[in-house]
Amino acid sequence: MSEQRNVLGGLLLACSYAPLAGFYRTGCCVTGPEDVGRHLICVRVTAEFLAFSKQVGNDLTTPLPEYRFKGLKPGDRWCLCSLRWKEALEAGMAPPVVLEATNELVLRVIDLDTLKAHAHGAPMGPAS
Repeated sequence: MSEQRNVLGGLLLACSYAPLAGFYRTGCCVTGPEDVGRHLICVRVTAEFLAFSKQVGNDLTTPLPEYRFKGLKPGDRWCLCSLRWKEALEAGMAPPVVLEATNELVLRVIDLDTLKAHAHGAPMGPAS
């Protein structure tokens, strides 16, 4: 995998090591040919998002040890599929985005202004 960058044009920072995030479980939202879901957006999950995700068929709270996945709780950071985030956005349930750890390839699907408006800690965005 070549060096991947974040949506702000800098080096892609780690999203989370605990829980271990990313399609490749490297802690970063890097992607490659095997990552069909495009796990590109680093988010800080909320209780509302976790409930929404479970309701639409993607339970992120139940541990799956065979995938080295302990289950998420509110406040955890996680590399989320770009289309899942967009679906949550349209439902008013999008979790806050960590821009420095979000892969620039997501800009093919979601524009930077939208991501910035939903950035973790953004003045007009979701609560920290």
